[in-house]
Amino acid sequence: MTWDDVVVLGRNLPDVEVSTSFGTPALKVRGKLLTRLRPEDDSLVLPDVPAEEREMLINADPDTFHTTPHYDGYAIVLARLSTLDAARLMPFLERRWRAVAPERLAATFIARGVSS
Repeated sequence: MTWDDVVVLGRNLPDVEVSTSFGTPALKVRGKLLTRLRPEDDSLVLPDVPAEEREMLINADPDTFHTTPHYDGYAIVLARLSTLDAARLMPFLERRWRAVAPERLAATFIARGVSS
């Protein structure tokens, strides 16, 4: 998977825009971060992943999921693009989108049956 693939997937969600975060390519919804590229290891920063889930993901698939000391204490997991696929990424994007999208936008999107 490449950053361009991530952009295509992210744009399937309403009001997602390509932007930057900390000087790196990012996807946002109305200015709020969905994910960003971490170019130093070609990984995605995936917010809203609780510590227990992060540990489970890393233990189950350390080739894809990882973290660094910088993210200790944050609900974030990193995912290597080289081993990530759309089916595994989309639930993270949808969960984060629902968390940061305005309530009315999220309700309309979910009511249309586009998201689970």
